[in-house]
Amino acid sequence: MIKNRLTWFPACSLKVRAVPLLIASQMAMISTAMISTTIPALAMEGGKLPLTIERMNASPALAGSSPRGLKLSPDGLRVTYLAGRKDNQSFYDLWQMDVKSGESSLLLNADKLATNELSDEEKARRERQRIYGEGIMEYFWADDSQALLIPASGNLYYFSLVDNSVTQLPIGEGFATDARLSPKGHFVSFVRDQNLYVLDLATKKLQAMTTDGGGAIKNAMAEFVAQEEMDRMTGYWWAPDESAIAFTRIDESAVEQVTRNEIYADGIKLTEQRYPAAGKNNVDIALGVVTLKDKAINWVSLREENSKDKSKDKSKDKSKDKSKDKSKDKSKDKSKDIYLPRVDWLPGSKHLSFQWQSRDQHQLDLQLVALDALTKPKTLVKERSDAWVNLNNDLHFLKQQSAFIWASERDGFNHLYLFDLKGKLKTQLTKGEWAVDELEYIDETAGWVYFTGRKDTPIEKQLYRVPLAGGKVERVSKLAGMHNPVFADNQSVYLDYFNSLSQPPQISLHGDEGQQLAWVEQNAVKQGHPLYDYAGLWQIPEFGELKAEDGQVLQTRLFKPVPFDASKKYPVVVRVYGGPHAQLVTNSWSEQDYFTQYLVQQGYVVFQLDNRGSAHRGTQFEQVIYRHLGEAEVNDQKVGVDYLRSLPFVDADNVAIYGHSYGGYMALMSLFKAPDYFKAAISGAPVTDWRLYDTHYTERYLGHPEANEKGYEASSVFPYVKNYQAGLLMYHGMADDNVLFENSTRVYKALQDEGKLFQMIDYPGSKHSMRGEKVRNHLYRSLADFLDRQLKSAK
Repeated sequence: MIKNRLTWFPACSLKVRAVPLLIASQMAMISTAMISTTIPALAMEGGKLPLTIERMNASPALAGSSPRGLKLSPDGLRVTYLAGRKDNQSFYDLWQMDVKSGESSLLLNADKLATNELSDEEKARRERQRIYGEGIMEYFWADDSQALLIPASGNLYYFSLVDNSVTQLPIGEGFATDARLSPKGHFVSFVRDQNLYVLDLATKKLQAMTTDGGGAIKNAMAEFVAQEEMDRMTGYWWAPDESAIAFTRIDESAVEQVTRNEIYADGIKLTEQRYPAAGKNNVDIALGVVTLKDKAINWVSLREENSKDKSKDKSKDKSKDKSKDKSKDKSKDKSKDIYLPRVDWLPGSKHLSFQWQSRDQHQLDLQLVALDALTKPKTLVKERSDAWVNLNNDLHFLKQQSAFIWASERDGFNHLYLFDLKGKLKTQLTKGEWAVDELEYIDETAGWVYFTGRKDTPIEKQLYRVPLAGGKVERVSKLAGMHNPVFADNQSVYLDYFNSLSQPPQISLHGDEGQQLAWVEQNAVKQGHPLYDYAGLWQIPEFGELKAEDGQVLQTRLFKPVPFDASKKYPVVVRVYGGPHAQLVTNSWSEQDYFTQYLVQQGYVVFQLDNRGSAHRGTQFEQVIYRHLGEAEVNDQKVGVDYLRSLPFVDADNVAIYGHSYGGYMALMSLFKAPDYFKAAISGAPVTDWRLYDTHYTERYLGHPEANEKGYEASSVFPYVKNYQAGLLMYHGMADDNVLFENSTRVYKALQDEGKLFQMIDYPGSKHSMRGEKVRNHLYRSLADFLDRQLKSAK
């Protein structure tokens, strides 16, 4: 999913040319005033050393100690986490904190583990997971809290906390991926050579649970779109009692195999990739259950017999293209042309659930099967939409009653519902014109459901709880900002991974009512902290609200230059992402904002607006973009520029737009469709023709290409290339396997054919996220130079 890159890569924006006077209709779309929040537009305390591009990307990280991989041991006595080294922020060791004493210490030095070259499969999987770095990147607790499983470079290590010994497990030859401990800690499972393996830790006996993997057949592995778009990184699931494993078997034979050129500085690597482009074939997927006792495999029927959904597709064709959906592959069995986004066991290990999603994503069904009747699934819940049904990870089966919690947007906002095991709704646990982010923890004994959400404001993520029987929602977290809790398995204490605009990520331990018990990493910005010398110039933005053309509220934030002189006029950089499932306007700490801080110190105003189509605002706000991308989003960004033009300190003739991924697409569409709003644009790794992107993401928003030909054409950048005048910089990683390099080269050719002048920077060997200190230093220096030439050179 292209939006997830946002977590790691700064998405900014730019635009072209002169500014006509605001007409009455435009003025009506702008709020009479920007509504500021309680967050002051003041710098943090600290030194006033100017920020440099080189320091943005150097070690130690500006954010200070920012651990990842947070976990509480099953017994609740230790907090464990991965922390980068001071001399290399991308090399991680395993650390621990004793909960009783509060003392932290190094638990395992990654140098004790072998470091080998990653396999291509593991490299691709990590790219999908957004895992970047070296050393220890993941680990798993044993149920007795006495040991850890640590995968590293295709090997598996068993780390005993009893004697601090590290043992390499005997898993045979080859590279192991997707390794984990079984629920009770008696086995280790992993995938190798497209088959599922299980190692008995007591006997050290290794068994292949599947044997037919190879070529187009992959067992226990998630297909490309499951990893990239569905947030499903695995293809197998242990039964809680360790008696069986559910797994997927995918057949990629029908998926188009493309030869992708990965261009490196010293050569070209030809990569064969099964890439399901929009309108093309997906994998054929099956769900099986293999028992450990005899390795017998039984297959699940993925659809209830005679369960054809008779609900009519009432989706409105906003492109007014009346052509029917004709499959290009007539031999494809449409009953199998589906997605399997989630699989979950019920607590007793006698029943298995799975979520069935139609290819058009208008339908999502929760199915339940008994192990002794795998061919007879029953439908518990049906979700339907005229646009699309969003996926989530919030299904939870209760242990003390025959019921489950399910998240749904059926009332327009994502909320939690309690159902019985027959699929009957018992109660709606949360409601209102605000969205639940995630179900975090259920304390069945005390009767509380803990979740994160946006009840107080859409720009912050807070922790709340609600009675399991239904009742009043209580806020648990205290501080303004973004809270990401990690709960213990068997008690309602949690780690709070907190950050805000003025506080880099910090970690604390809390009780069930939010009371702080201890610091894991306070990460205070004081003398000695990597940020301290720069903090005095660090700017906190002003938040505000504008109105879209349909009256919906748009959240904004504006960073003023430092030092700021109200009598001067400043050029503006509009940073944009603009795509679904993403949000820029938040009270959060982000590496994306380092370049923003650099720009404001160079005399730029930086402005951000979350247009319609973006996340956490409900289906009406998000689904405006259905069947036509780049229309409502661009119109909303124009509303933002109209507002900027009304500010006395803004140089309205020098406004640029900058974005990466979907933001790169937005930068192109904005520059090409509204050249009188933007003088320049920077477009990084953009999708330019949605027929080149994958099925699950693209068809969710645009439908099948043959059913929405006009929508695909209108959503492409190419019909608008002729409008381009000047001021474009594009960049792309030449080994990008997510948004393929071809997206940019097609624009290069189209602009050249039109005789249009533009600039491009392509990075040999770089993937979509443009990782690496040297790459980023060069990139940001180039972007800064481009902005100075475009927006300041005329002065």
